[in-house]
Amino acid sequence: MSNPILTTILLSLISFSYSYGKKFAFTTGSKVGGVHKLHSRPAYHGMLIALWCALPSLFILFVWQFAEPAIISSMVLSSLPDAINTLPPERLGLVLNDIKNLSMGLSFGGQIDPQLLKASEYYLQLQQTGINIKSGAVIILSIIGLLAGFKLLSPSLRARNHVERVVRYFLIGCSLIAIFTTIGIVLSVLFEALRFFQKVSVAEFLFSLTWSPQISIRADQVGASGEFGAVPVFAGTMLISAIAMLVAVPIGLMSAIYLSEYASKRMRATAKPLIEILAGVPTVVYGFFAALVVAPFIRNAGTAMGLEVSSESALAAGLIMGIMIIPFVMSIADDVINAVPQSLRDGSYGLGATKSETVKNVVIPAALPGIVGGILLAVSRAIGETMIVVMAAGLSANLTVNPLQAVTTVTVQIVTLLIGDQEFDSPKTLAAFALGLLLFVVTLSLNILALYIVRKYREEYE
Repeated sequence: MSNPILTTILLSLISFSYSYGKKFAFTTGSKVGGVHKLHSRPAYHGMLIALWCALPSLFILFVWQFAEPAIISSMVLSSLPDAINTLPPERLGLVLNDIKNLSMGLSFGGQIDPQLLKASEYYLQLQQTGINIKSGAVIILSIIGLLAGFKLLSPSLRARNHVERVVRYFLIGCSLIAIFTTIGIVLSVLFEALRFFQKVSVAEFLFSLTWSPQISIRADQVGASGEFGAVPVFAGTMLISAIAMLVAVPIGLMSAIYLSEYASKRMRATAKPLIEILAGVPTVVYGFFAALVVAPFIRNAGTAMGLEVSSESALAAGLIMGIMIIPFVMSIADDVINAVPQSLRDGSYGLGATKSETVKNVVIPAALPGIVGGILLAVSRAIGETMIVVMAAGLSANLTVNPLQAVTTVTVQIVTLLIGDQEFDSPKTLAAFALGLLLFVVTLSLNILALYIVRKYREEYE
């Protein structure tokens, strides 16, 4: 049975369960004096029966999705001769890939090994058997769950409590998935970073002023083992982020104040979506604009004034990154300012304050914690940007505060280190994980600081 047919049957059973449970509630309610006499609304009865029908089959589908490939592969490999089964794991994986390709009708020319051809036929047979077993198990479990749900139906059934309990468990599961995913990401980066720190000391990584991760070919070359000082990389990151925030914070904050306090409803309805469109522009488009328009303009303007400007500069990347971040600052500030109670404004007007005085002395101080939190979140967004920096700021790890020079950032170096044919266990490749771990700590600290500011200084109004 194909997956579309199985899905159609399963959805039909679930729909029938919901309709029958709801109809039963109406029928039972009419016998006891009305639906309002029941503990739960009819929709909850239908949802409960539908859950009884759906959950067992969905559980089987979920388990089957992960277990079936491993089971089939194990059975196919066990059917092969011992000469193949005793191969190293990597060679055995290649053999299994050849069998899967043959089962899909793919071959790469030459004479096909009869044993592999026979194994591919066995693989197809097992796949078809698995589909039949899965389809039968799903349908049977759905029917069993449907019948079990029917037996629960009664006028005193607390269907709402059961449904809400299932929903609560589902929400808890989603939260646990998010938590464990975060833990997995952190641990995967941490373990590789620890391998890097076994080769390069933490002091050298954090305090050395030279970043040259290229491993030299000859021992007589300068820095035969590479230089892994992260200070220039983080200095470039902070320089570009600072330029971006100098652009984004004033423009975004002033835009939010205008839209919230001064703009008409028509103007607000038009301007805010247009500004927020900037957040949907792909970063590669910003990178093209920075490389083709902004960087040449800055270089030509600087040359005209007698300044030495690099063809790729921190100023060009920072300006475009700031434009990209404007919607983040504006949207958060706008929401926070609109959340300030109107009674505060009315009280200020009643004391004779003008609109500008009210905004400056009442609205902004009341909304300041949320605004600061939004700015710190925008800083995290700026620190993690890659594409604009690659195209506009270059790859040179220069330790400088001159915005007219080329610099690089942490994210750019991570991308650079993880491409190419360098072996994975070399310090050059592992340095990417160390940079990622340090970047994670920095952005996490900024987020925690933003939450702390919001919670500490937030005022609650009646």
